[in-house]
Amino acid sequence: MAGSCRPTALNSSPSDTSDAVPGLDAVACARWQGLPRQGSPWLHEEVAGRMLERLQWFREPPTSWLHWEPVLGGLQAHARLRAALPQAECQVWSHDLAGTLAATREPAPRSWNPLRRSRWVEALTADPQRPVQMLWANMGLHAEPQPQRLIARWHSHIATGGFLMFACLGPDSLRELRAVWAAEGWPAPAHDFTDMHDWGDMLVHGGFAEPVMDMERLELTYGSAAGLVEELRGFGRNLSVGRFAACRGRAWYERMLAAIEAHGSRAADGRLRLTIEIVYGHAFKAAPRPARGDATTVPLDALRNQLRQRRG
Repeated sequence: MAGSCRPTALNSSPSDTSDAVPGLDAVACARWQGLPRQGSPWLHEEVAGRMLERLQWFREPPTSWLHWEPVLGGLQAHARLRAALPQAECQVWSHDLAGTLAATREPAPRSWNPLRRSRWVEALTADPQRPVQMLWANMGLHAEPQPQRLIARWHSHIATGGFLMFACLGPDSLRELRAVWAAEGWPAPAHDFTDMHDWGDMLVHGGFAEPVMDMERLELTYGSAAGLVEELRGFGRNLSVGRFAACRGRAWYERMLAAIEAHGSRAADGRLRLTIEIVYGHAFKAAPRPARGDATTVPLDALRNQLRQRRG
């Protein structure tokens, strides 16, 4: 996330940006999401494991589920979910469908033709006509430029009574690096991440019911600034619109490492410290309510029975 090249603009951003995240570069997001991935970051696997512990909160295990971006969210977690839900139908969604199918060993849908696939065109295996009981989305929502639109898409893929489970970065993530960057007068090392309360509001706005949000802070430590920066590159990229508008050179890289070494926060043992805040959320898809003004028909016999029961 700290120190990435600003990509050349693509004419791929949606025309409607009413729910766009302030400070987040939609074009950079599209490039990051479209990168082919060979494996999942260990942090994402760790977060997915903690999400799996929350699955036991639900009384009935889902009989069908959709994994949104499995490689980014965790291939080990995908295998663990498969093992935990052996009879459940599984669907996957990914920007890199061919790579995802190979990594997860999921079968390709009959309608999918890899020869027609473009790298910059979203490839979708999830079938809107076959809604699932659970949609699982790990560590991707914080890099979505139009989250309200994505939440609406998730809602459309979930059956009534089904639920969404997700996790993403929270606003305290990278606070130690933000302090170093501010002290040096540099643009922020990442865009501002959304608070869990705002995610809850967006879930309700997107049609979900009973959203439950919580968060935790993880403290990572590193023996060197180089090790810290190298690991961050596996977690993500700097997608802020205010980042440096060109590729940095070796001199900048050395200056960045020196600044982290000199001014970075350190744990009691002297190792460099980095905070990662994780926001967890789940919510249900409730039956649609009648719109105001719509007439609701109740049979007269049913109404009489209800009145008799109340009197009784």
